[in-house]
Amino acid sequence: MALTVQIQKRWGSFLLDVDFTAENGEALALLGASGCGKSLTLKCAAGIEKPDRGRILLNGRVLFDSARRIHLPPQSRKVGYLFQQYALFPHLTAEQNIAVACRRDSVRRTRELMALLRLKGLEKLRPRQLSGGQQQRVAIARILAAEPEAILLDEPFSALDSYLKWQLELELQDVLSRFPGPVLWVSHDRGEVYRNCRQVCVLENGKASPQEDIKTLMANPGTVSAARLSGCKNYVPVQPGPEPGQVRIPLWGDLILQCAAPWREGVTTLGIRANRVRPAEPGAQNAFPCEVVRVTEDVFAMLLMLRPAGAEGPLLRMELGKDRFQAPDRDGQLWAAVQPEDLMLLEEPASAGERQA
Repeated sequence: MALTVQIQKRWGSFLLDVDFTAENGEALALLGASGCGKSLTLKCAAGIEKPDRGRILLNGRVLFDSARRIHLPPQSRKVGYLFQQYALFPHLTAEQNIAVACRRDSVRRTRELMALLRLKGLEKLRPRQLSGGQQQRVAIARILAAEPEAILLDEPFSALDSYLKWQLELELQDVLSRFPGPVLWVSHDRGEVYRNCRQVCVLENGKASPQEDIKTLMANPGTVSAARLSGCKNYVPVQPGPEPGQVRIPLWGDLILQCAAPWREGVTTLGIRANRVRPAEPGAQNAFPCEVVRVTEDVFAMLLMLRPAGAEGPLLRMELGKDRFQAPDRDGQLWAAVQPEDLMLLEEPASAGERQA
């Protein structure tokens, strides 16, 4: 059993078109940049927004079906929604915010949840008297009090600083590990998604890509937008090379490189992760000379901006651990290399306007 969302919704000139299934006991990430339709998808699943067409099923129950004119209200869906700003009732105390959602034995259940979420001692405080982390824990307790069959998380850590975010992420992992239903986790943070979700569905311009294993996405994103979300820093137009297994980069002085991935129709761009670019000796596989344009020291790494010989296009970013960094020679020259398996052939998917045309 699971949560299946197969819907379309037009929002002005924006078209949302998603199709995915979140299985029970697992978290599915909806990963995408701001404005891509992630939160709108959650609102449709929760019943806050009504899709134009399609179906939404939860454990066999029909929540929405445009053909059958079924559109259950939010209170009938058994779906818990954690909003970005938590949406606690400001006039109620912490325990009252939880108790109001309880389906049964509210006093006992509220005490259990306050103990589970480490909220003891905060029972009588109102939301404005709680820290951001405490407010989030109250919001999660309120969701669990309603005994939902699915949980929707909308950027759950966007309002928190990095240290508090890490603490609450661990706590949320513990809570969700006990939750038997499906979880939809909306985020633009690849690290957050990688740590907490096994499956991922990338959204771009309202269109959802087929869901896949998160590790597969990181290893082979497929599109430029997915590569950006996975943390790739280098992009340059690419063409098939003169021999099978080769690619040509016109903007880098017609550089020819060996590529492990086979060329396919629709490829427009070569993606290279900055931490996969390495110093090399002349003559090494896929080695090419570069001018070092800039060196920047980061907290744990050195960031080098390189211009491949004869390049007219974008610079190449290299990230090296400080223990591996060596200053370039007097002429500011350095040979760099990228292994064939680290060259990613990427496509540019159609925009929302092109899909409607």
